[in-house]
Amino acid sequence: MRRESCPAVLVHGWRSHPGVWKRLIPHLEAAKIPYWIYDHSEMGDAVPGETAAAFGDFLALTRDETGYAGPVDIVCHSMGTCIARYLLEVIDGGRREERVGQLIGLGPPNNGSSIAELFSDPEYGPEVVDRLAGVFVPRTFDPEDDVIVQEFRPGSRTIAALRGAKGRDDIAYRLILAANLTATPAFFPCFEGKTWTLGPDGEWLTTYAGDGIVPLTDSYLRGAGMDILPADPVALAERPEQYCHIGLPRNPEVIARVMEYLQNPATRPGSVCPERE
Repeated sequence: MRRESCPAVLVHGWRSHPGVWKRLIPHLEAAKIPYWIYDHSEMGDAVPGETAAAFGDFLALTRDETGYAGPVDIVCHSMGTCIARYLLEVIDGGRREERVGQLIGLGPPNNGSSIAELFSDPEYGPEVVDRLAGVFVPRTFDPEDDVIVQEFRPGSRTIAALRGAKGRDDIAYRLILAANLTATPAFFPCFEGKTWTLGPDGEWLTTYAGDGIVPLTDSYLRGAGMDILPADPVALAERPEQYCHIGLPRNPEVIARVMEYLQNPATRPGSVCPERE
């Protein structure tokens, strides 16, 4: 059974805003699940550690305002998952004062972002940025000037800190991911339905095992529960674009899975993450 009145804390991703949760919120309200929204959209120039520390301040303030001292479940999109992880594992990892039952991440770049690294590649980067302009990045986007992009490259200090923290055994980690199971180009037209990924030998590859922006291997987190959607590949024939990275917070199947976890934390994930190759 679900813990009584356990709030869901919603954390959006990079260059995003709380509006991404507008389709999830009615489900939370119908289920009488309290929700707190962390808005870090005005902290674009802050390093992830600063945004994570501000998240801790937000949780403390909201607990004071509501009088609630129990555990919370955190639902995050994309980079927001790593912001939450930085707070829980790096800043609070030793003390474990933050009481969290579940951390539910939608398409998170837990191992660093391949696309962030690709942006800075002298051969492929300019073309990729051009393809994503107006879709995933602003038309005036310069990756070298974007603090978050630089801090989410796989070799960055932020990712090194997360890698060294090694997670918390008092939190249930749930990853909800998407893959183009039917190789449908409309899944993410910018890349003909594929996702760029950095291969084991440092070469650039494209794969259908990703959501257009985040390949599955970027998300893998040792021991975390994992669902790869859609559960039925037929869904990709109907609305393939809902399963790309940008569409995950608004995707009905994703929302249904999030609600399953929030209403019954004992829900079994589809599988467990493999070791990242």
